Amino acid sequence: MSYEIAVPGPAVLGEGPTWDPVTGRLLWVDIPACEVHTYDPATGADTVLRTSQPVGAAKPRAGGGLVVNLRDGVGLYDPDGTFRWLATFAEEGIRGNDAAVAPDGALWAGTMREDESAPDGVLRRVAPDGEAVTAVTEVTVSNGIGWSPDGRLMYYVDTPTQRIDVFDCDGPTVRNRRTFTRVPTPGWPDGLTVDALGCVWVALWGGARVLRYTPSGVLDRTIELPTPLTTACAFGGPDLRDLYVTTATVDLPPEAPPPNGAVLVVPNAGEGLPAVPFAG
Repeated sequence: MSYEIAVPGPAVLGEGPTWDPVTGRLLWVDIPACEVHTYDPATGADTVLRTSQPVGAAKPRAGGGLVVNLRDGVGLYDPDGTFRWLATFAEEGIRGNDAAVAPDGALWAGTMREDESAPDGVLRRVAPDGEAVTAVTEVTVSNGIGWSPDGRLMYYVDTPTQRIDVFDCDGPTVRNRRTFTRVPTPGWPDGLTVDALGCVWVALWGGARVLRYTPSGVLDRTIELPTPLTTACAFGGPDLRDLYVTTATVDLPPEAPPPNGAVLVVPNAGEGLPAVPFAG
């Protein structure tokens, strides 16, 4: 499949693409740059909201504004730009990473040790009222999170395991963690998205590609891309058929050429699911 450059970047660590169907724009973050980006494909404009801390993810809220997974916890931006904390759990050397909104409107927010030296991260469910419950512990690099179209399964990536795992999901609780698939090298599984057919798409850090797995865990499609540090993917566009892929430059030499660090788009790649806004 052919790709196009949506946002040239270059991002240091572009992550977390999310299509906002209300505005018709793509949200994505540059984690260490403390930036939330909003890309408008109709005009090509990419605007930036600067956060006070590294930002692992930003998602739309049902009433407008954003929920963000920051270094020290989960915060809210109101439509007028006012910020407030929703839930804080600051810990030395730990920061927020990828996050996703569940079908019930809660945020599932992951953390990781910044130097990746130990499995000190967790995955929490953060309710709209700020109640935070830890669901998964001993995580090294908390990454991709997504749900099956019927909401009964939750997919999850702890990158160094080289796996995508799956849980049975019953509203606010998950159980029965097991291996959905082992991801082949080169590369490490990073951010993921689930499409309308229940297929799981995952970007490979260091792998220069995005893989698609059927609901039974069989690899059935590979999209090769021109940059090694593909980080995450999400469907967008008016009909949710365009696959957006974030990338990074953080481990590349300074002279690494574009499109390293760009946001790429693969037109008409599949059929996505509408993003659920955070209910808080």
